[in-house]
Amino acid sequence: MRRTKIGLLPLYLKLYDDLDDGTRRIKVEEFPRTIAAELAKRGLDVVSAPVCRIEKEFAAAVRKLESEKVDALVTLHLAYSPSLESSGVLARTKLPLIVLDTTPTFSYAPEQDPDELMYNHGIHGVQDMCNLLLRNGKPFLIEAGHWQHSNVLDRVAGLAAPARMAAAMRRGKVGILGTAFKGMGDFYVPAAKIRTTIGAAVKSLDRETIKKLMTGVKQKEVDAEVAADAGRFENDGASAEAHARSVRLGLAIRRWIEKEGLTAITFNFLDMAKKNGYVTAPFLEMSKSMERGIGYAGEGDTLTALLVGALAAGFPDTSFTEMFCPDWEHNTLFLSHMGEVNPRLLEGRPRLREMEYHYTATGNPAFIVGRFRAGDIVLVDLAPTATGYRLIVAPASMLGVPGVDRMKDSVRGWFTPPLPVADFLAEYSRLGGTHHLAVTYAKDTRPFELFGALMGWDVAVIR
Repeated sequence: MRRTKIGLLPLYLKLYDDLDDGTRRIKVEEFPRTIAAELAKRGLDVVSAPVCRIEKEFAAAVRKLESEKVDALVTLHLAYSPSLESSGVLARTKLPLIVLDTTPTFSYAPEQDPDELMYNHGIHGVQDMCNLLLRNGKPFLIEAGHWQHSNVLDRVAGLAAPARMAAAMRRGKVGILGTAFKGMGDFYVPAAKIRTTIGAAVKSLDRETIKKLMTGVKQKEVDAEVAADAGRFENDGASAEAHARSVRLGLAIRRWIEKEGLTAITFNFLDMAKKNGYVTAPFLEMSKSMERGIGYAGEGDTLTALLVGALAAGFPDTSFTEMFCPDWEHNTLFLSHMGEVNPRLLEGRPRLREMEYHYTATGNPAFIVGRFRAGDIVLVDLAPTATGYRLIVAPASMLGVPGVDRMKDSVRGWFTPPLPVADFLAEYSRLGGTHHLAVTYAKDTRPFELFGALMGWDVAVIR
């Protein structure tokens, strides 16, 4: 996974430059260079903006950092900076915002040189700016402490995953094959609303384009992919014909993902028909897409697909899933779906099977099956609400199966929720949790909570 790239934005006051003979500014500019070097030591790629004082300077700096595709802005007050010069610019950018509240000098006790005041009073600039950010509806995270004598820079570096997830969500572009499953309302949000509320875009794959893409796939490409699959998956009844047609369609879709710069994809299995240009249903490619960090959700669910893609930007061991059945007796819940799973999450070698496909007039697809490996997981759901979105987060434990598993021909897993099953299910639905969600292997819910905060969503943790 690539390193997180942050834009460091230093804030200052033009009045101080107007009254300065140039000597003070030399010392002022040393501090952002020091902070940039320290953040780089902590694994971040840092793009530094020039010291900004007035609105047009902030606007130019943020445009430049946006063009550099940074994952987040980190602000650093070098002194007081009037909030109306920066807050409007910062409120308008899609970039996640992290406020670093620190000063160069550790002590400002009575015996300190009074001249140090000019280099160490940025905290009231932070207070001014944060008030305006809140009034402008701009979410932000803040960490405070002395850069040398606290762990504040470690804490800022620890925000890399939430920042990457938020940046990926806002920059997201999801492709949809077919239409959303008719009648499924919990996850459905119109494309125009996704654009206005999140910033992500939705792109549809039309019949003419898929046919053209299919024509462009060469037999040698199919043969190479089939051979690669043979090295990765255990063939458990998938015919050569079903495998080849799934691969051919998958390569066509992969080409479309790359051409359009998609970060997520979804399809409705009821639209996967030959009359629509689909020689089969692309279960196999959807699994491979998640493995490559592309978000996915079933049934034309663009919202959850975007969520899965965003989570994968911070936590690659993420997959789309659904809670299917409660095991009241053993206090567990069964996770599954038709034939899509991130292979990274499976125990052992995935098995390649052929699905007897009766839903539409098209060829049988090949798909992989396997069981989620045991370990700590976090369940994450993005639920539309009457006023926006709620991110529901729940820590849980995926279980191993030491004995008989009669469901070996499916994508599957059993987890223990943080509450008794009955209480957990009731609470999940009280919060409006949808029947589509993501599972990711992680021990801590905090990065996901901070991701939701950066997005400005209501965040609910089921503990």
